[in-house]
Amino acid sequence: MTSIKTIDKIDAREIRRKLGLNQQQFWSQLGVTQSGGSRYESGRNMPKPVRELLRLVHVEQIDIKNVKREDMEVIEYLKSQDLEMFKTLKKAARAHARKASA
Repeated sequence: MTSIKTIDKIDAREIRRKLGLNQQQFWSQLGVTQSGGSRYESGRNMPKPVRELLRLVHVEQIDIKNVKREDMEVIEYLKSQDLEMFKTLKKAARAHARKASA
Protein backbone atom coordinates (compact mmCIF):
# COMPACT_ATOMS: atom_id res chain seq x y z
CA MET A 1 0.00 0.00 0.00
CA THR A 2 1.38 3.38 -1.04
CA SER A 3 1.17 6.38 1.26
CA ILE A 4 1.12 9.95 0.05
CA LYS A 5 2.11 12.52 2.66
CA THR A 6 1.59 15.67 0.61
CA ILE A 7 -1.34 15.68 -1.75
CA ASP A 8 -1.11 19.19 -3.17
CA LYS A 9 0.13 17.89 -6.53
CA ILE A 10 -1.75 14.60 -6.68
CA ASP A 11 -2.04 13.24 -10.23
CA ALA A 12 -5.54 11.77 -10.34
CA ARG A 13 -5.22 10.67 -13.97
CA GLU A 14 -2.05 8.71 -13.21
CA ILE A 15 -3.62 7.01 -10.18
CA ARG A 16 -6.74 6.16 -12.20
CA ARG A 17 -4.70 4.68 -15.04
CA LYS A 18 -2.55 2.61 -12.66
CA LEU A 19 -5.74 1.22 -11.14
CA GLY A 20 -7.09 0.40 -14.61
CA LEU A 21 -10.36 2.27 -14.07
CA ASN A 22 -12.28 4.45 -16.46
CA GLN A 23 -13.30 7.93 -15.31
CA GLN A 24 -16.84 6.88 -14.37
CA GLN A 25 -15.61 4.01 -12.17
CA PHE A 26 -12.86 6.08 -10.55
CA TRP A 27 -14.73 9.29 -9.80
CA SER A 28 -18.08 7.76 -8.82
CA GLN A 29 -16.41 6.13 -5.80
CA LEU A 30 -15.73 9.68 -4.55
CA GLY A 31 -19.18 11.05 -5.34
CA VAL A 32 -17.76 13.12 -8.22
CA THR A 33 -19.34 13.08 -11.66
CA GLN A 34 -17.35 11.81 -14.61
CA SER A 35 -17.37 15.29 -16.17
CA GLY A 36 -16.15 16.86 -12.91
CA GLY A 37 -13.40 14.29 -12.63
CA SER A 38 -12.41 14.91 -16.22
CA ARG A 39 -11.99 18.61 -15.43
CA TYR A 40 -9.76 17.78 -12.45
CA GLU A 41 -7.67 15.47 -14.62
CA SER A 42 -7.33 18.27 -17.19
CA GLY A 43 -5.81 20.64 -14.67
CA ARG A 44 -8.72 22.30 -12.89
CA ASN A 45 -7.96 22.99 -9.23
CA MET A 46 -9.17 20.08 -7.10
CA PRO A 47 -10.67 21.11 -3.74
CA LYS A 48 -8.88 19.74 -0.69
CA PRO A 49 -11.85 17.56 0.42
CA VAL A 50 -11.87 15.85 -3.00
CA ARG A 51 -8.08 15.34 -2.85
CA GLU A 52 -8.44 13.79 0.60
CA LEU A 53 -11.23 11.48 -0.54
CA LEU A 54 -9.13 10.49 -3.55
CA ARG A 55 -6.20 9.67 -1.27
CA LEU A 56 -8.35 7.68 1.17
CA VAL A 57 -10.27 5.71 -1.44
CA HIS A 58 -7.76 5.14 -4.23
CA VAL A 59 -4.37 5.35 -2.48
CA GLU A 60 -5.08 4.08 1.03
CA GLN A 61 -7.87 1.87 -0.37
CA ILE A 62 -10.34 2.59 2.39
CA ASP A 63 -13.97 1.70 1.67
CA ILE A 64 -15.56 4.92 2.87
CA LYS A 65 -19.02 3.32 2.80
CA ASN A 66 -17.95 1.35 5.88
CA VAL A 67 -16.61 4.31 7.88
CA LYS A 68 -19.11 5.57 10.42
CA ARG A 69 -19.09 8.74 12.50
CA GLU A 70 -19.15 6.62 15.67
CA ASP A 71 -15.96 4.87 14.56
CA MET A 72 -14.19 8.20 14.24
CA GLU A 73 -15.51 9.31 17.63
CA VAL A 74 -14.12 6.14 19.26
CA ILE A 75 -10.75 6.66 17.57
CA GLU A 76 -10.53 10.28 18.71
CA TYR A 77 -11.59 9.35 22.24
CA LEU A 78 -9.02 6.56 22.45
CA LYS A 79 -6.27 8.84 21.11
CA SER A 80 -7.07 11.51 23.69
CA GLN A 81 -7.55 9.17 26.67
CA ASP A 82 -4.99 6.40 26.12
CA LEU A 83 -2.48 7.22 23.41
CA GLU A 84 -0.31 4.18 24.17
CA MET A 85 -3.28 1.82 23.77
CA PHE A 86 -4.16 3.57 20.50
CA LYS A 87 -0.59 3.07 19.21
CA THR A 88 -0.58 -0.58 20.28
CA LEU A 89 -3.90 -1.27 18.55
CA LYS A 90 -2.80 0.60 15.44
CA LYS A 91 0.40 -1.47 15.24
CA ALA A 92 -1.54 -4.71 15.73
CA ALA A 93 -4.06 -3.74 13.05
CA ARG A 94 -1.29 -3.01 10.54
CA ALA A 95 0.38 -6.35 11.28
CA HIS A 96 -2.96 -8.10 10.82
CA ALA A 97 -3.55 -6.33 7.49
CA ARG A 98 -0.09 -7.33 6.25
CA LYS A 99 -0.75 -10.98 7.16
CA ALA A 100 -4.14 -10.90 5.45
CA SER A 101 -2.69 -9.49 2.22
CA ALA A 102 0.24 -11.91 2.12
